[in-house]
Amino acid sequence: MPIRIKLAKNAAALAMAGMVVLGTAGVASAAPGAPYLGYGYATSGNGVWCVQHSINYLVNQLYAQGTITTPPPYRTLAEDSAWGPKTDANVRWFQKMVQVGQDGVVGPATGSRLLTLGDQDFNGSPLSGSHGYCWYYIPGDFN
Repeated sequence: MPIRIKLAKNAAALAMAGMVVLGTAGVASAAPGAPYLGYGYATSGNGVWCVQHSINYLVNQLYAQGTITTPPPYRTLAEDSAWGPKTDANVRWFQKMVQVGQDGVVGPATGSRLLTLGDQDFNGSPLSGSHGYCWYYIPGDFN
């Protein structure tokens, strides 16, 4: 595995571990108008796929690094663009890990953390200002 990929994976795991310990995250931006996701909001489509993909990415990275102390309810989510009980449960687990309200809804606080910690190939990078595919579908803090 090239050193650049190893460094990127280690950085993602370290960032997640730091957020779990400190309960803070860098501010991510997202496209204005990205809908909230979860029961009572959008429950299908591109945004749901992005949430499922980001959580799968994070879980796989954290397991690979051995940094998960509290495993998610489901090791892998189907990336089927449909919000269901498994996606809801893993979103609540993620919210607990990053210390935001555990309501199962991906709004700006949860979305910003997913955009920052998830798969940068799809999310883009808030640090560089690049916008990936999921930036347009996950709500975030609009600064």
